[in-house]
Amino acid sequence: MRGKVLFALGLGVGYIFGTRAGRARYNQIKSAALKVWNDPRVQEQVSVATEFVKDKAPEVADFVTANARKVAAKVDEARGIKPVAKKPAATKTTATKPAATAKPKASTKTATASTSESAGK
Repeated sequence: MRGKVLFALGLGVGYIFGTRAGRARYNQIKSAALKVWNDPRVQEQVSVATEFVKDKAPEVADFVTANARKVAAKVDEARGIKPVAKKPAATKTTATKPAATAKPKASTKTATASTSESAGK
């Protein structure tokens, strides 16, 4: 059933894009498509499909994620790459590093040099 609907949809789209019938035929096809789309029976089925997708989306996402991880692991295995183990959460250690002792910076200018520079200006 789904294949037939997709086939018919493909024929319609192909006809619209491939036709040389002009704008009038396009408008006629468009109005017929809108008439079908706005039919209450079609809209009821659209609502049913929308609810179904909303209900199943989380399950599908989990399924796809799990299988993607399996495939990635097999690809890595085939390539000879070791799987990366998850690192445990960082914990605080009780041992502390010794504090670095700060050395005073030696001044490049001496007191006499700074006074002679200011006097020369």
